[in-house]
Amino acid sequence: MLPRMSLPDAGDEPQKHPLIHNLGHAGLIPLVGLALLIWLVRPDLQAWVALALASYAALITSFLGGIHWGIGWSQMTRFPHNKTHFLWGVMPSLLAWPGLVMPPYAGLAWLGLVLIVCYLVDRKLYAQAGLAVWLELRFRLSAVAALSCFIGAGAL
Repeated sequence: MLPRMSLPDAGDEPQKHPLIHNLGHAGLIPLVGLALLIWLVRPDLQAWVALALASYAALITSFLGGIHWGIGWSQMTRFPHNKTHFLWGVMPSLLAWPGLVMPPYAGLAWLGLVLIVCYLVDRKLYAQAGLAVWLELRFRLSAVAALSCFIGAGAL
């Protein structure tokens, strides 16, 4: 039997949940590491590192949309007609996908832009959902993720 885990309430203060901070920051390790590695590898290996960076950035961007599905489900009983989170929830994946099929220098720049757009949309939607307290962490994670994409694109 699995132990019961206590998840934070929407109004909880983020600083009271170091696990969430640690997991969020750990999720940046591949982005930062690959953005640096792309500058260090031989030119014939840069395409592989760029693909790894773009793939992980697109995966993270898709995850951001999944968060909105969770928010939508959690609020469905209170707001059964509000479909905003479900509709926006599919957009990050749709916006990230072109970044994987573009040439790496353009795709990484595109993914960095998409991460910024997702944050800007989330500023409004998190506040409406009563989750504005999480925006500081969300900003830091998004800023590092987008910067990693731009740094990677600059190497190509």
